[in-house]
Amino acid sequence: MASERVINFGAGPSALPVSVLEEATQGLLNFQGTGIGIAEISHRSKEFQAFISNLEASIRTQLDVPSTHHILFTQGGGSGQFSAVVLNMLARYRLLHPERTAEDAVMDYVVTGSWSKKAAEEARRLGGGRVNVVVDSRGHSKDGKAFDNIPPHDAFQFSEDPALIYYCENETVDGVEFSHEESSPASFPFHLLKTDALVPLVADYSSSFMCRPIPRLADHAIIYAGAQKNIGPAGLTILIVRQDCIVDVDTAAKLGAAPVPITMSYKTLADSGSLYNTPSVLPIYIAGLVLDRMQRHGGLKHYEETNRRKALKVYDVLKEGEAVGIFRGKVQEGAGSWMNVVFEVVGADAEKEFLDGAEKRGMKGLKGHRSVGGIRVSLYNAVTEQEVDQFVEYAREFIKSHSTVQS
Repeated sequence: MASERVINFGAGPSALPVSVLEEATQGLLNFQGTGIGIAEISHRSKEFQAFISNLEASIRTQLDVPSTHHILFTQGGGSGQFSAVVLNMLARYRLLHPERTAEDAVMDYVVTGSWSKKAAEEARRLGGGRVNVVVDSRGHSKDGKAFDNIPPHDAFQFSEDPALIYYCENETVDGVEFSHEESSPASFPFHLLKTDALVPLVADYSSSFMCRPIPRLADHAIIYAGAQKNIGPAGLTILIVRQDCIVDVDTAAKLGAAPVPITMSYKTLADSGSLYNTPSVLPIYIAGLVLDRMQRHGGLKHYEETNRRKALKVYDVLKEGEAVGIFRGKVQEGAGSWMNVVFEVVGADAEKEFLDGAEKRGMKGLKGHRSVGGIRVSLYNAVTEQEVDQFVEYAREFIKSHSTVQS
């Protein structure tokens, strides 16, 4: 079965380890010896409740999540959290400042790509507070229009007392990300945040969750991630929420905050152990298998090292193609993503030729997002270093053959 599979460079739903898929097929028929398949079993069963508890413990251990933070599981993907974050954090703000008006509530958004832009737009649509764009990376781009960079720290203008501060760690469509090294100019400017209070820092980690450690995780109020990139199929969203952000949204509503749908309330999720209603049982199961496999293979330290090597190999061949005018990078130096490398193939019909050649070699999912085009090479955890080597070999062949034609 495995020999029939192609190399999946898709951005999501993305590749999963073959061994996990094979194990999951057995679970579909008989989950942990219950005689019932995982897609059939009750989420109230002791076996499933033990499984979801183990999944939580595995995430807590591998990411070193402190006891101050809850780990929650829900549905709706990252887009669902665009709304849930706003509603829960405005409820928290109302409880902290019952005397203030909606006009006083400011939500800070760092806009560095398509997803943070959509998140800010949803905050404006929901109302209940003002949106302050801390920085918009388009103003620092080559053409004034593209999301191709992480702006310098002196460009960030945070509000004095915001209800939330929002950023997206990895913008998959655009291929930019905040560096995880605090010494990098492209790192998130933690040093600009107030440190005399619990900072309401919110991060979308969907595309890089569990690919490496999260810097200063304990300083975040909320971290969320859709599972369909590194650890499971679509349908599961993982939240890491600080205790002070799990608030009584009904009491906040009585004080003037917008009512929060019950399944979007973080308190509902926390109080019910993420089992208020039927969760995404199958994605939770597969995510648990992936996390167990990660632990057996050396945990986040191993994946951080491997993912760094994978990304460097692709960026090296991209530079080779740029040097001879075959490829053109879409992201400024130093702001490139580990998980999603984006570039253009120069020349009439050259992109189609590149994609067709890749597909003949068993490589799929390389076509860029419909909104930006080009090539997008997604390097999630399940994409092996050997598979990346095959892509690099093909890219070098393409460069060589087209350099010969040009000369």
